[in-house]
Amino acid sequence: MVEVVFLSMWCHRLTHLFSSTRCLLNRGSGHQISWQPRYRKSLPAVSRWHHMAPASLNCAWQLHGDHLELRYAETLMRFDYVWLRDHCRSASCYNTKTNQRSLDTASVDLCIKPKTVRVDETTLFLTWPDGHVTRYGLEWLVKNSYEGQKQQVMHPRILWNAEIYKQAQVPSVDCQNFLETKEGLKEFLQNFLLYGIAFVENVPPTKEDTEILAERISLIRETIYGRMWYFTSDFSRGDTAYTKLALDRHTDTTYFQEPCGIQVFHCLKHEGTGGRTLLVDGFYAAEQVLQRAPEEFELLTKVPLKHEYIENVMGCHNHMIGVGPVLNIYPWNNELYLIRYNNYDRAVINTVPYDVVHRWYAAHRTLTTELRRPENELWVKLKPGKALFVDNWRILHGRESFTGYRQLCGCYLTRDDMLNTARFLGLQA
Repeated sequence: MVEVVFLSMWCHRLTHLFSSTRCLLNRGSGHQISWQPRYRKSLPAVSRWHHMAPASLNCAWQLHGDHLELRYAETLMRFDYVWLRDHCRSASCYNTKTNQRSLDTASVDLCIKPKTVRVDETTLFLTWPDGHVTRYGLEWLVKNSYEGQKQQVMHPRILWNAEIYKQAQVPSVDCQNFLETKEGLKEFLQNFLLYGIAFVENVPPTKEDTEILAERISLIRETIYGRMWYFTSDFSRGDTAYTKLALDRHTDTTYFQEPCGIQVFHCLKHEGTGGRTLLVDGFYAAEQVLQRAPEEFELLTKVPLKHEYIENVMGCHNHMIGVGPVLNIYPWNNELYLIRYNNYDRAVINTVPYDVVHRWYAAHRTLTTELRRPENELWVKLKPGKALFVDNWRILHGRESFTGYRQLCGCYLTRDDMLNTARFLGLQA
């Protein structure tokens, strides 16, 4: 008798497992799952478009086996049923005080379907098998759908070469206005977000005052170079930057897994000649590559490279390695968000086979050609009292050789905290 009960129990479990597996295998079929009788009466036997009202074509929806198709505001959107249940903003599923999800996503049936669907002029209503009702604003769905996100940019920017930037006549912000008013801070951040560089004038030429300036927009990111650094040509660190030699255009800390987001420069003293700072909009150059050689642009987004920093100078012992492609994009809209370009610190290429390597060299040459075009070079002379903020994820910097004693101070800032400050002031960042 015990054996019969045991065998019956396992037969029941195997039947349930087979049924669940068949459900998951049919999720992507695009057809209704006829072997789920509890839902058959709720969903139409043949997929058809439902309109908000007989005379209105502003909004229409259609049910499929594994997703809801919604057409609104000239956008055709597709929503997975699990996604629609997971993102419910009802009081039991979402905490509006903390802006955090309360629903346990792992508790949602992966084969869930709405029992009923209704749409009015502004809202989509879904009733689930357990009776729970989910409401979505149609505008919210457009904004947060994959199809809607493909049409949006995360970070509005103005791409520039030297002539475009000069014609824009982007103003510097006065130090006192920057430190003491929201208007001055917002103007500075708007310039920085759009162009990737911004200047503050009339800054007292000391490291301490530069630090106060930097902390106005973000936390200082302490690195192997310290919190605030002095920068001279004494070769106190194992880096070409600590010499009087010219530096070709590059981004910093490519050998970090996450390169530093922002760099601050303030020239405290220069008794000599030369030493102008070079600035190049890496995104502008990359856009030229995308337009002229899209296959090379794509390759630069896919080949991972190692960058390396090895230092054994005056008690400083470091070995840093960062990995990532030259160009980094958001995959849903192909928006470029980071360029990792530093020929000084690029390590041995051993992450791709030989036939890809040669194509990568050709693509890298195309990008380098754009970066080195004279019309893309903006040269500025840093002087005491004028602080420069650089978006290290976008703008390449360099310098010409110089003579005499030249002292700079500066620091790295965390990118997330700068963007947080900008959003708090109402800017898109």
